[in-house]
Amino acid sequence: MLVDALTHLALALLRAVSKLPYPVLRRLGQAGGAVAWRFARDRRRVTLRNLELCFPQWSRARREAVARAHFRYFVRSLLDRFILWYAPVARVRALCRLEGAEHYEKHRGRPVILLAPHFVGCDAGGARMFFETPIVSMYARQKNRVFDAAMRRGRTRLPGASMVLRTDGLRAAVRALRAGTPFYFLPDMDLGARDALFVPFFGVPAATVTSVARLVRLTGAAVVPCVTRMTDDGYVVQLHPAWESFPGDDLYAATRRMNEFIEHCVLGMPAQYLWSHRRFKTRPPGEPGLYGDHDRR
Repeated sequence: MLVDALTHLALALLRAVSKLPYPVLRRLGQAGGAVAWRFARDRRRVTLRNLELCFPQWSRARREAVARAHFRYFVRSLLDRFILWYAPVARVRALCRLEGAEHYEKHRGRPVILLAPHFVGCDAGGARMFFETPIVSMYARQKNRVFDAAMRRGRTRLPGASMVLRTDGLRAAVRALRAGTPFYFLPDMDLGARDALFVPFFGVPAATVTSVARLVRLTGAAVVPCVTRMTDDGYVVQLHPAWESFPGDDLYAATRRMNEFIEHCVLGMPAQYLWSHRRFKTRPPGEPGLYGDHDRR
């Protein structure tokens, strides 16, 4: 099929590009982000709308500056993904510096959820943690079968790396946690109202999965936040102390606590959060959509 052939060609080209020196790759990503800002109009509108909803106190100029920077970071992360998938292991490890490893080591041997907010560097964070311990992560099957196969190979090529389908629900994650394998989990996407509560995110009700709290109740796992920051020369993967007294008896309060933690992280690097995702697409019953024509997509 033509689509398959073109995808193979694009993957080969990006694999070749990923071999360039990192400063060159960084500049390519920044330039690509500027191009994407110009032509990816739907993503641009969603990004600006999210920033308007979350930071109404900011000036329009400030929100646009953050949005433009987000596009540069995002395209950089797309190019970096091919380093993670194809480069020699030593280069991957050098690209991603780990800080706070003691917060994981304290809980090694028991179930651990590595809670990774949706920053542009989250793939790099997962790749770096593979050097510390076997990990299971969750993924959504891609419509393009060639890209889907490349993604699965790339994300599982390091020793101890495995993935489960999002459509399998939490059962696979529970099995992995009970077997002692940490679960690298990104909990802050709008996946619909099922198994979610409407919890504020920067003051806007957001359909937020309750999976983290439910997994802790089922497995007794420690929740160790894993936050990845993109830098000029790669990534810093920062582990935080495990949450104490989580989740407690109140599922809403536990989920709100998670969102508050993510908010705090976002304020430290607002341009690196995944604003191009329609985080507020699912609305409480009776509330109008927030994205206009985007709500139908």
